[in-house]
Amino acid sequence: MSLGVTGAFLNALGILIGGLLGLAMLQPLSIRTQLFFRSALGAATILFGLQLVWLGVGGTFLAVLKQIGLAALAVILGFWTGRLLRLQKLSNRLGRYAGTVVASAQSGTPRKTGGFTACVILFCAAPLGLLGAVTDGLPVGDTPTGFFWLLAVKAVMDGLAMTGFVKVFGWPSALSAFPVFAFLCGITLACQLWARPWLEAHGLVGSVQAAAGFVACAIALMIFEVRRVELANFLPALAVAPLLAWWLK
Repeated sequence: MSLGVTGAFLNALGILIGGLLGLAMLQPLSIRTQLFFRSALGAATILFGLQLVWLGVGGTFLAVLKQIGLAALAVILGFWTGRLLRLQKLSNRLGRYAGTVVASAQSGTPRKTGGFTACVILFCAAPLGLLGAVTDGLPVGDTPTGFFWLLAVKAVMDGLAMTGFVKVFGWPSALSAFPVFAFLCGITLACQLWARPWLEAHGLVGSVQAAAGFVACAIALMIFEVRRVELANFLPALAVAPLLAWWLK
């Protein structure tokens, strides 16, 4: 089995490049440029989400319908599991802490150490990062490599955010790239070493990919600001999907 952490590397690289650009830029990105990147990243998230769904299903038309139905059911059950576990409330608490640090720095009392911590929390707790780390740890089709494109999208997002953070907190905030790499790398390797052998043995990799694709499309709704979505609550769907497919196999 080939091990790789391409997505985690790209995410960390994006943060570092964003930090360098932020230090070099004299003016922040214009509103028009920000809207362009938001639209492009939202479209890319939908594209890669649908690609994951496509990769996760196969067989006859009825088999594909069944697999899509099971993935959709897994997302629904995963959402309610996340609600019972209060995952979104935990995510909100982390976000509020990071927001308080950013607000205090913008009011004229910068905290470099706090800024580093806030960046680590924001970049690690993002649902797209957790989703991307899992899909990067599972094979795509007949290839041994993982689907790292979701983390590539997140790399651009985090890099754009870092262009602003370094102006508020200074260059130490860009060092958050290293704990972010370690965190995402740990999730990806855990999926490769422990989850992947069982999933491959029972033919369940596709179920995880299909569910992940649907969750990625939900994340795009937040990027486009279409509606507020409790994204963290959807994450258990990645575990529910293979269990449901295995049970109903």
